[in-house]
Formats: sequence, structure tokens, C-alpha cells
Amino acid sequence: MNKKRQTLVYICWDLFSAGLGWWLFFNFRKHIVEASKHGYDIPINNDIKLTLGLFILPLFWVGLYTFSGYYHHIFRRSRLREVQNTFNTSVAGVLILFFVLLLDDSVQSYRDYYFSSGFLFLVHFVPTLLGRLTISTRTIRKIQSRKWGYKTILVGNGINANHLYHELQSAKKSEGFFILGYVTGSDEQLTVEGLPNIGNWSDLPRIIGEKQIEDVIICMDDKDHDKVPAVVDLVQNEQVHLKILPDSYGMVLGMIKMNNILGAMLVEADFEVMPQWQKSAKRVFDAVVGILALIIASPLFLLLAIWIKIDSKGPIFYKQQRIGYLGKPFSIYKFRSMRIDAETAGPQLSKENDQRITRIGRSLRKTRLDEIPQFFNVLIGDMSIVGPRPERQFFIDQIVKKAPYYKRLHRIKPGITSWGQVKFGYAENVDQMVDRMKYDILYLENMSLGLDIKIMIYTALIMVQGRGK
Repeated sequence: MNKKRQTLVYICWDLFSAGLGWWLFFNFRKHIVEASKHGYDIPINNDIKLTLGLFILPLFWVGLYTFSGYYHHIFRRSRLREVQNTFNTSVAGVLILFFVLLLDDSVQSYRDYYFSSGFLFLVHFVPTLLGRLTISTRTIRKIQSRKWGYKTILVGNGINANHLYHELQSAKKSEGFFILGYVTGSDEQLTVEGLPNIGNWSDLPRIIGEKQIEDVIICMDDKDHDKVPAVVDLVQNEQVHLKILPDSYGMVLGMIKMNNILGAMLVEADFEVMPQWQKSAKRVFDAVVGILALIIASPLFLLLAIWIKIDSKGPIFYKQQRIGYLGKPFSIYKFRSMRIDAETAGPQLSKENDQRITRIGRSLRKTRLDEIPQFFNVLIGDMSIVGPRPERQFFIDQIVKKAPYYKRLHRIKPGITSWGQVKFGYAENVDQMVDRMKYDILYLENMSLGLDIKIMIYTALIMVQGRGK
């Protein structure tokens, strides 16, 4: 399956249907609404508004669909979901266009507003939906006929794995799983008849990368249920869809949603922490706040740079490798607050009354001003304004030994400030890092823009009051 080609098909149709909708709406406004107001038909030949609309509005609609996340998971949607998504986005788009284009129109009565908005919704929604349903129906049929599918591996080598594999293979209509093999989920020397063994469950990250796996199905027997959480933690930051047999789903409650009710009884582990439109809104919010913060703080840059240089030897900025989104390393930037020889003995966490911290460094840390350069990390997409603080791999290895679920925090981008940072501050040892992590896990499970704003307000209070640890 070619995702880019399929996405392009959807985009081309959305552009066409948006242009068609605008052309129909513009003729309706000229020939019916305005004609009834003026008492005569109004020609629309070479109307600049029509031409501009045919160029700009389709781009507006495709931008709105992109923002809402419509073009994600392009092969994994039902026709019912097409109706729901198209309806919701059409309503939102028409409301925006109403306030931007229609509200200042002169009309005979408010009924013209409602009538025009309803007509715009109709001529946009109907052709858009018909095209999408046609494309989706074609996709579903190709998947059901086994022409298209997702590269899949089974986790398990017992009775459940054998039963599931033969059920999927014998089904009249495929669910889209091209099963390449299985990885052992049991210590017993069992096999899945008809499938090759391609490794052990602990090798999943490597296997997923090498074979470009798209779906992982956990189908261990009951006696191996204790391994299910470990498997989930192992693959949660991989770009795969994880499905679990119902017998095992209770082990990971809170991340489960039904996959489908007509095929094999599988449930899906949902690793999405926010709807796509909220993710897009958070990214826009980060970019806007980041730009404003850098503009407002720009006079401070020169003053702090001079102060740091006068206070101690060494560079103004400090760069360090941290682990970010999906476990990928990146370079974080800060104003230097420690001596240049602070870690000659290896990685160390800062402590209260730490002699390695410079005089200006203490002030920078209490006011959080040392974090200002990280707004550059936000603008280039490595970080968010609010998110769990990124750690070094050296300390992550130690944290995971005490709290394996720490890696769940890699589902989201790290942040300049966090719930854990506000409630706990800087950690002085691994145990404190684990305690602070509990607040970040709560943030992960309750993410919203409203919560981000609250955390930012508390962070600002800490900076003004100089209460940073």
C-alpha cells in the first residue's frame, strides 16, 4: 500500500469538491439571495471574488482537514467514521467561513444568513462525502480481498496464537493482516503451525524496524499474561498498532478500545494521548508562545550573556544530549549555570548548595531564566512548552530499573516546564526523579491545553517569586 499516493487521492478530491462547493454557493448567492434583494439577476462573469475563492478556499479546507488529523491513518477508517469526520469538519469549516465571509454581507433578513450557511454546508458536505466514501469503499474491498494489508507479527507461540492465526487466515474477508511470522511469548518450545519463528518478544523493537512492521498482535496464553505489560511497554513508542486478544486486555486497562466487532475478537491498545486536532493546536500554541517569549526575552539575552561571561570562565550557552519524543536523542540548550568542570567525574545531578553552580547560576535556576534558550528547541520541534522534563540516557537507564513505565513519557514531546517541575522542582537523585515522574505520568493521562496554561501560570509565579529549586 502506498500511503503517499492514497493521501494524494484524498487531497485531490477534497480540493475539487471544495472548489465545486464554492462555485455552487457563489452562484446561489448571486442568482438567488442578491437577485431577490436587488430585484434582478446579477451576472458573475469574471467576478474576482469567485476566482479568488476557487483558489483560496480549497486550500483552506485541506488545511483544516490536515489540522484535524484527517489524513492520518489513511487506510484505517470505516465508512461510518468517514461520515462522522466529514460532518464534524464541515460544520467547523462553515462556521469559520460564516464569520469571515458572510457576517458582514448586507441581507434582507437574518433568514438569509441561515439559509446561506445551510446551503454552503450542503454543497460542500455532500460532494466531499460522496468522494470519500467511494475511495474508502475501494480501499476496504482491496483489504478484504487480501490485495492490500498491514505487515503483522504475532506475539505468542501457544494455543491462542495458533487459533488466532488460523481464524484470520480462514476468514472469508480479510481484516488486513499480512502475518509475516511470530515471536515467542512463552518459554516452552511451541510453534505456530504455518508461520516462521522470527525471534523472541524481547527483540520486538529490532524486528519492527528491520521488517517495517505495522501491526503487532499479542496472543499469549493465560499462563504468560504476566508478560503482557512488559510487551506493551516495549512497543509503545514504536510506530505500530498494537492489538491484544480479549483474554489479555485486562492487564493494560486504560489503553484499550474495541477494534472491530465482526472479525476476530481483538482489542486495540490506544497510545494516543490527545486527538490529532488538539496535538495540532498544541503545536501552534507552542510556536506562538515560543516566538513571543524569544521576542520579549531578547533584551535579557545580552545582559545575561555579559553577566555569565563576567561571573565565570566558559561558554555562555550549555548544550547537552537528552532523550525526547519516541526515545530519540536531541540537543537541549540552556544558559550555563555551572562551572565548565562540573562533570569531569561523570554525569551528576545538581544538589542543594551544590558548589559546582556559579553565583549567577543560582539566580538563573531560582528564576528559571537558564531555560530561556530552550524556546529554540520548541520552535524547531524537539520540545513543547509543557511536557515532562527530558533526561539523559545515563539516568533513564537507572530510572527504568525502578519504574519500567517511565518510557511511557516518551509518547509526548518533553517540555520546558512540567507538572513534575512545578510540584517537585529539580531532582537530586534517581529516587527523587522517580517521585517527580509520578506527576508527569498524571499529566500524560490528563493532557489538555487548559492544563498546559495552568502549569505555565504556576511556572511564571515560581519565576517571579524566585522559588525555583
